[in-house]
Amino acid sequence: MGLRLCGPHDKLEIMTFAIIETGGKQYKVSPGQKLKVEKVNTGEGDSLIFDKVLLVADGENLAIGSSYVNKAGVEARVLKHGKNEKKIVFRYHSKTRYRKKKGHRQPFAEVEITRIY
Repeated sequence: MGLRLCGPHDKLEIMTFAIIETGGKQYKVSPGQKLKVEKVNTGEGDSLIFDKVLLVADGENLAIGSSYVNKAGVEARVLKHGKNEKKIVFRYHSKTRYRKKKGHRQPFAEVEITRIY
């Protein structure tokens, strides 16, 4: 299940990945991967641990939690904080001169996954 053929020489590579939950969303992560998650309260360059792990797989071993996997975690390093592009929210009612325009920029944190345990 966790084996994958890669490259022109068909070498066998063991896939290690986990599914984590943060910010109300679920992400499939593997070591070395960079992703944008909802805002976290840590500084840039600091490390953090995602402890809400739903699934951990490494090669032939697979651990699935009833809600979360016990004693499992994903360690990540915060690369930068920022805001996404602006989303426009426009409300309009016809025939009543009701128009409201509002913008929103969602904050995010870009993290790099360093270790899965």
